[in-house]
Amino acid sequence: MRNVITQFSRIFVGILFIISGLIKLNDPVGFGYKLEEYFSEPVLNLPFLTPLALAIAVFVVIFEVVLGVMLLFGFKIKFTIWSLLLMIVFFTFLTFYSAYFNKVTDCGCFGDALKLTPWESFTKDIVLLFFILILFFNQKLIRPFLSKNLTNGVVVASFLLCGFMAYWVLNHLPIKDFRAYKVGTDIQKGMEFPEGAERAKIEMVFIYEVGGVKKEFGENDLMNLPADAKFVERIDKVISQGYVPPIHDFTMELDGSDYKDDLLKEPKLLMFVAYDLKQSNEEGMSKLESIAKGARAKGYKVILMTAGLAEEVDAAKKKYAHSFDYYFCDATTLKTIERANPSLVVVKKGVIGQKLHWRDSANLKLD
Repeated sequence: MRNVITQFSRIFVGILFIISGLIKLNDPVGFGYKLEEYFSEPVLNLPFLTPLALAIAVFVVIFEVVLGVMLLFGFKIKFTIWSLLLMIVFFTFLTFYSAYFNKVTDCGCFGDALKLTPWESFTKDIVLLFFILILFFNQKLIRPFLSKNLTNGVVVASFLLCGFMAYWVLNHLPIKDFRAYKVGTDIQKGMEFPEGAERAKIEMVFIYEVGGVKKEFGENDLMNLPADAKFVERIDKVISQGYVPPIHDFTMELDGSDYKDDLLKEPKLLMFVAYDLKQSNEEGMSKLESIAKGARAKGYKVILMTAGLAEEVDAAKKKYAHSFDYYFCDATTLKTIERANPSLVVVKKGVIGQKLHWRDSANLKLD
């Protein structure tokens, strides 16, 4: 009986780690954004780790998958079990902290494929901790079922395949898009509320650095910001839960007016997304003007969506000689639409028809 429970725990934990890791490895940039949220001042207050968020994300998800493989195939059991135990203890603490203090509303354990509330994430980690402890106290019952050379080969192959997958999705797009803006999505319908649904009450809080001190400002305070205020981040505080449509906070603002209702009626719209103009890829940005000219020749309206400030917009348009207008949208929303910076999105009458990393612009279909 003891052996049966141990082997069940081995299979359960191994498969769960592999699935969880592969889902996040499909979109390491998204997991990196989640780590940035954890590293932010309101949560763990580790801002020095923010620039390393993507590198840490890639390392963690590859390690997670490989650990699952190592457990299933019985590779270096002592190291594997200790690594699993330390990792789950850390994440159990993290999810409890997030849930108890309501710091992070989604742990990102399964990326965008499965959203878990903080307490659901904590419960999941407690269950995993229970089964990992079974493995910890019964390590002698976990043995490899293949020869040493074959086991070593499987582990090395899993590491190399994960490394290749990470390289591919970072230089292209996630293999499977689980986000609200996937191809085929009708953006307008995604913003609709079902009849009778209760709306969530969310207060947007803006963090600005004023005189070297970070302060919170409400929406009504933005018109009276001090001259030296520097934007840090935006936080959504949930006042009361309610129905939240899959697509929210989506705007297409130009000169202070929102044109999304008009633009989403366009039969042919090519939308470039460059959420951060200061960090956008120069080679990618340089390609956009020639792509825009080809699109216009086929009847497309061309715009660029960004969260950049006015001075950043002026500098970018001048630097890259862009002839199309830059529309404003919240950075979080733009990062959800597309991971590449810049990227290409084809929209026809509000329906997303194609999404491309700038490196794959040769595959753009303009009909």
